[in-house]
Amino acid sequence: MWFGRDTFEPLISLREVKMEAERMSLMQIKELDMVAWLAGLGYEPMSVKKGFEYWYRSPLREEAAPSFKVNSFLNRWYDFGLATGGNLVDFGLRYYGCNVAELAAHFLVGSALAVHVIRDESRMVPERQLVVNEVCPIYSYPLKNYLHERGIPVAVADEYCCEINYQVKGKELYGIGFKNDAGGYEIRSRIAKSSSSPKDITTIRFGAPSVQVFEGFFDLLSWRVLHPYDDPRATDIVVLNSAALFDRALPFLLAHEGVHLWLDRDATGQRYRDKALSLGKRFIDESGLYSHFKDLNEWLCHKGEVPEKRQRLKVRGF
Repeated sequence: MWFGRDTFEPLISLREVKMEAERMSLMQIKELDMVAWLAGLGYEPMSVKKGFEYWYRSPLREEAAPSFKVNSFLNRWYDFGLATGGNLVDFGLRYYGCNVAELAAHFLVGSALAVHVIRDESRMVPERQLVVNEVCPIYSYPLKNYLHERGIPVAVADEYCCEINYQVKGKELYGIGFKNDAGGYEIRSRIAKSSSSPKDITTIRFGAPSVQVFEGFFDLLSWRVLHPYDDPRATDIVVLNSAALFDRALPFLLAHEGVHLWLDRDATGQRYRDKALSLGKRFIDESGLYSHFKDLNEWLCHKGEVPEKRQRLKVRGF
């Protein structure tokens, strides 16, 4: 799960920043995940191609169509409008308008002492280098524990997910798999976020008049946790597996009388929410439920804490 960019506030003095900045080398900055860093700045991709090419409206200038590309495999960017590119250091120098000596302090404060996710090569490789070796029911304890951490009972995950054993550059890995309509898989674990080719949306069709729309499959699982006694066949389901695939799902969505949107509360999710709402009254925004969180799963993970605190206060007589 990407870091919550609204949760970090650097409570450190300027002197401490300078001291830490001296320890943060340019090489360390280059190793920061550029897609994650841009998300932390509020920039979300307009589309994702080949599973590793992220296209943005340029953060370095004003433009209407996306012409700024990040290759997540190489962790490098290129701005076609400026005809220049490079690594995250090159980007930082342009974005912050500073010199090399000042750059580390910008990255240090912006990442709350560099707690950003460092690039995980198993997550950043192109899809064609990820090979699925085995698909089976979820049985590995680390994966079950990971589900528990995200508030999902294994019984709920078993309805929609499986365990994927896969290989990346000769390295054997495993994760929770969620199949899309084209036969590819979204794969998640505590240490990796991957997908196998081909990339596509996931539709679960019952011929229902309504459809629930989720950005990622953990939001679908969270929704099922919140509706344990509802007939799962009473509504159709769409998981985009990437907000950039919203347009691909649109024809299916328009075939329904009611379209319930459970999209992320980030800039990209809200942009597609607004686009959907502009298409007519059949589209209903459900994200108000988790308005103070990034997505439905993050809200679910925190949901149980408040009643527990209230219960303790009640026991004490307050």
